[in-house]
Amino acid sequence: MKSRVPKQFQGGGDMNSMIHQARKMQDQITALQEDIEQRTFSATAGGGAVTVTLTGKKTIQSLELKKEVVDPEDIDMLQDLIISAVNEAVNNIETTTENEMSKITGGVALPGLF
Repeated sequence: MKSRVPKQFQGGGDMNSMIHQARKMQDQITALQEDIEQRTFSATAGGGAVTVTLTGKKTIQSLELKKEVVDPEDIDMLQDLIISAVNEAVNNIETTTENEMSKITGGVALPGLF
């Protein structure tokens, strides 16, 4: 049985060109990762009662609570809203990273990059 190998990998393929393309992709990925780390991502919960802003490094930059959501009798609800907002912001970072990374990699998931 004969396997089908893409032309660029068949005998006589331009290895230097492939190495150049790989380096270019690596540079683009590094630049994108640095760009995302500089961005901020915000999310809300409870109809805007809780707003959290994270950096692209997934650290909390700010947390805003509306007065009406702070009820000493219902701390559990406030905790749930904070968790929900943080999780949504983290999900936004991951989704943005995956979407923008796939533009560089052509949709191929490269282990360990993000």
